Amino acid sequence: MLQTLTRIPVANYSNIRVRSGYSLKIDDTEIALFKLTSGEVYAVENRSPHPKGGVLSEGLVSGEYVYCPVYDWKISLKDGKVQAPDEGQVRTFKVELEEDIVFIIR
Repeated sequence: MLQTLTRIPVANYSNIRVRSGYSLKIDDTEIALFKLTSGEVYAVENRSPHPKGGVLSEGLVSGEYVYCPVYDWKISLKDGKVQAPDEGQVRTFKVELEEDIVFIIR
């Protein structure tokens, strides 16, 4: 059985600050949006995979990575993988941009 994907409008592209996190909630899922200096937008689950957590939208963005504000884990915004020597992964979400609207595909 095929699953139907839904485009959910979540933000105006022009309102997202470069290299800053933007937090939002879809159903029960907290999501962090990030706009890189290249203009690309990425969406990840807004919680560090560290057992004690950390709110990623409050983290420092460098290149295509966000640093957990609590434990300084380096997490790829492209695939959600925590970089060595730490281990773990956060859920990523597909993002589409149409005109000035940012959509998350679920």
